[in-house]
Amino acid sequence: MPVGVIYAIAAYSIYSGGDAIIKGFGQNLSVFEIGFFVALFGLIPALFAKPKDERWRDSFKLRHALLVHLRSFTGVTSAMLVTVSFTTIPFAETYSLVFMMPLFITVMSVFILRERVDMVRWAMLALGFAGVMLVVRPGFRELEFGHLTALLCAVFGASTTTILRVIAPTEKRVSLIALPAIYILVINAVLMIPGFVMPTPQQFGLLAASGAMVGMGHILLIAATRNAPASQVAPIQYVQIVWAISLGAFFYAEYPDLLAYIGLAVVVLSGLVNVFIDGARTRIAGRFAEYRARRPTSPTDISEVQGPEI
Repeated sequence: MPVGVIYAIAAYSIYSGGDAIIKGFGQNLSVFEIGFFVALFGLIPALFAKPKDERWRDSFKLRHALLVHLRSFTGVTSAMLVTVSFTTIPFAETYSLVFMMPLFITVMSVFILRERVDMVRWAMLALGFAGVMLVVRPGFRELEFGHLTALLCAVFGASTTTILRVIAPTEKRVSLIALPAIYILVINAVLMIPGFVMPTPQQFGLLAASGAMVGMGHILLIAATRNAPASQVAPIQYVQIVWAISLGAFFYAEYPDLLAYIGLAVVVLSGLVNVFIDGARTRIAGRFAEYRARRPTSPTDISEVQGPEI
């Protein structure tokens, strides 16, 4: 097994552990207070992700200032929304709705980035949507506010990813790390003041553990993408569905019914097919480019490949 895949398994598993801790706070602390302290403690391991050739004081030297700030805002909003969902609805249902993010990313890539998407991709995304409907079943039971926030989290998360695809090639990594961190700390700090409740020592410990897991997961995910192709790393995110079911059952007595299990399986299947299709296309494109690079393009090249005539 490639070391990058091992890093990815560890990263997404650690992310799930941090999310499970957040869920345990329930309504004891405000969403903003949870977000502030998790982000604060999450900065500690994330600091090690800074490239050696970049400096923190260059974080505000931006080429696309508006897009960088917009990406920071959508990222903060997405984090707040998913925290509401974790603390109000079952773990597995939160993940199933958040995993609709690829659908929104695809829609945005078509209408904003003007990319072309084939029918196979649309079919798999529709299948994933059907899986989410099996899990949530709107119209057949009463939905909670947490279901809406999880769906909106997917929308804002897709916006964050789409913007990042535009700015990542030209912006410094320190900017993409520091500015979202500043946004999430400042916005949560301001919003948590009216209803601030001093966490107990135990709650501080849990917030520190959750934040450390988020930061460590970030470092491991960077290591994963450096040691394995995206087509191998991306499918590993669906291990979070397994963790959601396991942690939800063990710690919070949440047991999805048969239809929910089927829906979760459909969500995972559609996502894996999409990733493997992308991986296959990337490999085919790479081999074709390699073939063209080797292909003789002039009479001189042909004679060199074939060797001298006898």
